[in-house]
Amino acid sequence: MPWYNPMLINWYKFTIYKRTHPKLFWGVSLSLVGVVYLKAWIPLTHISIPCPFHEWTGLYCPGCGVTRVILSLLKLDVIQAFRFNPLLFILAPLYMLYWITNKKQIRPLSQAIMAIMLILTVTFGILRNLPLFEYWAPAVIR
Repeated sequence: MPWYNPMLINWYKFTIYKRTHPKLFWGVSLSLVGVVYLKAWIPLTHISIPCPFHEWTGLYCPGCGVTRVILSLLKLDVIQAFRFNPLLFILAPLYMLYWITNKKQIRPLSQAIMAIMLILTVTFGILRNLPLFEYWAPAVIR
């Protein structure tokens, strides 16, 4: 049969359908919504999600600056992204290592990595609010 093409059948199997690949469908959908929010909504309306911890206490939480990090990375400005929140650049490889060790069921190592990530996060959250480490507060280099 000349109209039968096995490559087309295989391509059909890899398309994103809500029922057959729900994690992939929701991951791609949420990513697209996030990009539209970051690249269209915020620049047009100047309305973004404020940090409740910073609003209530006036202190910077360990996650303050994450939205600005993502915006900077979408512009390929890695230096500015690092300046907004350097903790993310430390936690990202550690999380990948944790994920791999957890997947391979190396429990003691994965638990140790999780403890290190938790200690780093809490320490960073405390230090970035001290006057000696105020350069860790999310700010603009320009």
